[in-house]
Amino acid sequence: MILFTAIASATGLSALAVVLSRNIVRSAVWLLFTLVGVSLLYFLLGAEFVGATQLIVYVGGTMVLVVFGVMLTAQQQFLKIRTRPQEWIVGIVLAGALFTLLATVSLRLGEGRTTAPTESMPGTGQLGVGFLTTYLLPFEIISVHLLVVLIGAAYLARAKRRPREGVASD
Repeated sequence: MILFTAIASATGLSALAVVLSRNIVRSAVWLLFTLVGVSLLYFLLGAEFVGATQLIVYVGGTMVLVVFGVMLTAQQQFLKIRTRPQEWIVGIVLAGALFTLLATVSLRLGEGRTTAPTESMPGTGQLGVGFLTTYLLPFEIISVHLLVVLIGAAYLARAKRRPREGVASD
């Protein structure tokens, strides 16, 4: 319980640092710590398959895309993130609504359960079959989405700057 609390607290603090960091590179590093912390929480809860998937897919794949995106678009105007007060208000309202929803669902998870929790949990085989049948299309859509993000980052990095009007170009 103490280890879970320590990891959950560190994960929550690093997630907060992702949101509050004004430097996009530091925000990406904090995101890495957040994703690793979530993976550790899965391992502590006994969901080794989900924890390993978190490490491989999100920490491995997504963070590589984030790092390349930052490297490709690391121009001066993209390095510092400026947030207007209206964006903070919308973000706080959405975060509060999401937290309320998650807390409500979490508190209602145990209601009406007649069997022991370990008997109703799916095994690794059932998860694999689910990923290859029911959840195959969403997985492929996410893969294509990540590819589009990488192509967009490359396009932004290679975009030519338009010459200013009135300035002679060579």
